[in-house]
Amino acid sequence: MGRKLTGVRAVSETTIEIAFTYRGVRCRERLKLKPTPANLKAASRHRDAILDAIAHGTFDYAYTFADSPRSAQFSAEPGARISTKTYLDRWVNRLESELKASTFLTYRRIVKNQLIPQFGAKALTDIKWRDVRDWIRQKDGNPKTIGNILSVLRTALDEAVEDELIDNNPLAGKKIRRKGIIREDEIDPFSSEEREAIINAATGQERNLIQFAFWTGMRISEFCALDWNVVDWLTGTIRVNKALTQPAKESEAPKTNASIRDVKLLAPALDALRNQKTHTYLKGEEIFQNPRTGERWTGDLVIRKRMWTRILKKAKVRYRYPYQMRHTYASMMLMAGESPQWVAMQMGHTDWTFTARTYSRFIPDDAPNAGKKAVERWGNADKTSLLRSTK
Repeated sequence: MGRKLTGVRAVSETTIEIAFTYRGVRCRERLKLKPTPANLKAASRHRDAILDAIAHGTFDYAYTFADSPRSAQFSAEPGARISTKTYLDRWVNRLESELKASTFLTYRRIVKNQLIPQFGAKALTDIKWRDVRDWIRQKDGNPKTIGNILSVLRTALDEAVEDELIDNNPLAGKKIRRKGIIREDEIDPFSSEEREAIINAATGQERNLIQFAFWTGMRISEFCALDWNVVDWLTGTIRVNKALTQPAKESEAPKTNASIRDVKLLAPALDALRNQKTHTYLKGEEIFQNPRTGERWTGDLVIRKRMWTRILKKAKVRYRYPYQMRHTYASMMLMAGESPQWVAMQMGHTDWTFTARTYSRFIPDDAPNAGKKAVERWGNADKTSLLRSTK
């Protein structure tokens, strides 16, 4: 006796019915075939092919069952005829010529590794806010990673609205709150003792690079792209107008328009550059090189693997990512009483209030004399005025 065929049954002497679920709807379609054993097996294989197409987001109801009333239901909207996988593949490939290499790589990785595995089999019109919300709440990851995933999906769906494939973006105006997440990108600056220990644990070009980074607050991609021709020795500034990220084959425009700036070289940064001149100045190109290869550093990952981890172990300093050098610079400047506007300009932030909000929490604990400058400048005048008014 043959095995029972799932989702396939004879309904008359001339027809076979197959049943399957598509877009959350239980569907039944009839095939004009006599229900012989051979035809029942053929109908089962046809059903299996439909299920596989649904799973891979390639099933076209109107093409497979052109005369079915269901086909009109599932093809009423343009987006209903397009799987999310098909749309996202086309969308992200179109971005390659529009985005910086590093940004495009991030978008593509999120689309291929996150969005398509989760939503690819759905029709574009079937993406619902509750599905996205529940998925994100179950995911492990720091807020920055989660934010990047949502940003890419939101941007893709915005363009789907513009292309009139869907009526509205289900993510528009929505936020997800998640508790108990440990942030890998948490601002955790080095103390002055740690900073000194790290610099002293390094030698040669590595020491120059680390000291320069601590005292300029540049992004890693920015100081990797620096050439000697952007140093203005007369004014004591350095022009930041390029960035070099790990995926990029060559330097690109910086992160934002505000990132193009002249950074004031404080004394320790100037000393680091002067010491670095003996290593790379005559070549007249990149300022900082990987001393093991004699070539320009190519990004955060290689710096961490080839230099940073080793030096922190030698310095006996708790490990943090190299980007904490930038956070250290910002908190250090604000603790010293520099204005948030100036610090924002130095760091290439678009909005100085972001700088103040992000780093000002370090001021109270480490600056017990906060406010003293204001008292010294104007306090005596107010005291004199008060005495006169009481006479």
